[in-house]
Amino acid sequence: MNLLSWTKLETKSANFKRSRTKILVLLFAYIFCFSIFGGNTAFAQTALETSLSGLPALNVINGDGATGTTYSLSLQILALMTALTILPSLVLGMTSFTRVIIVLSILRQAMGTQQTPPNQVLIAIALFLTFFIMAPTFETLYDDAISPYLDGQMAADTALADGTDVMKRFLVQNTRITDLNMFSDMVGISNYESPEDVPLSILLPAFITSELKTAFQIGFLLFLPFLVIDMVIASILMSLGMMMLSPMLVAMPFKLLLFVLVDGWAMTVGSLVATYSIGV
Repeated sequence: MNLLSWTKLETKSANFKRSRTKILVLLFAYIFCFSIFGGNTAFAQTALETSLSGLPALNVINGDGATGTTYSLSLQILALMTALTILPSLVLGMTSFTRVIIVLSILRQAMGTQQTPPNQVLIAIALFLTFFIMAPTFETLYDDAISPYLDGQMAADTALADGTDVMKRFLVQNTRITDLNMFSDMVGISNYESPEDVPLSILLPAFITSELKTAFQIGFLLFLPFLVIDMVIASILMSLGMMMLSPMLVAMPFKLLLFVLVDGWAMTVGSLVATYSIGV
């Protein structure tokens, strides 16, 4: 036997020993795990079934109060992801969030504070104010539609219709008649007997248009006093020959002082909330 054959034989022997060691380790680990968890087979099976069942199934209740359809976990996840996708559109299009965030952004620009407060703070303020303004509507929505449906006292289509009517009443109360008539004339529909008769295809764009108009009107009123301060500071600097000094930089402390003295945040927030008719 030459040297090359002897080297190959030793390599095969070493590989066989390593493979046997791995098999023994895996066998020992299996025996160890079986000795610990073998007595809890029923518990493990129950846990596995629970994990596979996932979230409680979504049930569509028929008009007679019986359970009509139970959806699987895959459809539940699909419905949840779809709801998360359209949630920003619902927040922007059916609540007071749009008006609040636009007014706060214009106020920050008028004060000349650049990115102070930051966008995250403005969004947080707008969300909390939206929850406050929409609280009566959400409570009515829960009492009239969500709670009866979850208790099995109302069918899915009836709950959806009642919940839509609640939101329609809020949207109509806070939409300008001119904007509503404009979109109604575009489609040739008019003379609605009640807010519930207005279709969402007309009400939602009318509400958004009305919100934008109101937000810019409030922003204009907020911008005026700060604009006056900028003009006064610029005139003073020009008269003193300090043309190289930025008027915005000099005017910022006076703007902040004025805003603090008149309790600007409370005044702005209170005025925003007062512009809504939140009675349902």
